[in-house]
Amino acid sequence: MPDAPVRGADWSAESIPAYDRLFQRTNGWIGADGDFTVALTNGLTLWLFSDTFVGEVRDGRRINAKMIHNSAAWQQGIDPASAQVEWFYPQSATGEPASLISPADGRGYYWLFDGLMADGKLFLFLAQIEPTDAQGAFGFRQIGIWLGEVANPLAPPTQWHVEQRKIPFAQFGAGENYSFGSAGLVTNGWVYLYGTREKKGGGQTKMMILARAPEAEPADFSAWEFRARDGWTTNAADMAELCGGMATEYSVSWLPALRQYALVCTENGLSEKILLRTAPEPWGPWSAAAVVYRCPEMKWDKQVFCYAAKAHPMLMAKPDELIVTYAANSFEFSRLMNNAQLYWPRFVRVTPPSNH
Repeated sequence: MPDAPVRGADWSAESIPAYDRLFQRTNGWIGADGDFTVALTNGLTLWLFSDTFVGEVRDGRRINAKMIHNSAAWQQGIDPASAQVEWFYPQSATGEPASLISPADGRGYYWLFDGLMADGKLFLFLAQIEPTDAQGAFGFRQIGIWLGEVANPLAPPTQWHVEQRKIPFAQFGAGENYSFGSAGLVTNGWVYLYGTREKKGGGQTKMMILARAPEAEPADFSAWEFRARDGWTTNAADMAELCGGMATEYSVSWLPALRQYALVCTENGLSEKILLRTAPEPWGPWSAAAVVYRCPEMKWDKQVFCYAAKAHPMLMAKPDELIVTYAANSFEFSRLMNNAQLYWPRFVRVTPPSNH
């Protein structure tokens, strides 16, 4: 177990083209972002996607494409040469693709954030989004965060029964935003529920915040506790900021080779840099950030940006690797249609220093 912060130069990373190809299709589901995963059972991995294209890819372009706001997939097997992936999204009465889950209160739409299995049920963090008048790729705002409880998680996602509960411990306002669902972790009888806090103005980066609940009752909000500077509290106002430079989406997972927890995120949310920090406990203290990969897509074009880096522990074939994905998008929506190299999960294998 390393005592000192891990330096970026000590890590190695390589893209995984075989995994990229597994998700790059020409009909039906033809790209998405979000890219969270949940281990279901018997090697079955659930993928959770946010904005999703459904249509066709021809001659490197997306055609006849419609965007829905969320979708899912099942992956069986972790070897990209033999793994099987099946995609899920419903269809409307007229045969048009539709989002998998829509807000119970009828406002806006959902992006699917992280999910976790606890007490035999699937819990999904549902980020409630509505459009704004802003132009370009960021014409949206978050207005809520919900917890979806799926009582039949092994049914095809289009047959799920989802009970939606609005999470009361969140704020979306002029001065400060904080929310949960950026990452989830189940260990030692607890469900750890990670989020971010962002103060408007002043140039402060997003900060990590953390709640936890007993594994048997993550949907009982009265049982939630919040990480403060010196322990746990039932008062959400006393949450500590555990780590800076965060992104809205990230991952926290156990890395067996280091016997440490690994935090993976895109630096400050939008960047070519994928950062990794380690800690002995789910709440920290977190090491200095190591830059473990630089996303090459941001050199293609000034309009391209990368984000949403996270690790997927259920895809690990060895105890000393992390399988990481990120998304590559464009500030100009038309580029996503005209360049089908963008807007798929991009896969990277990250391995720790050999002297761990």
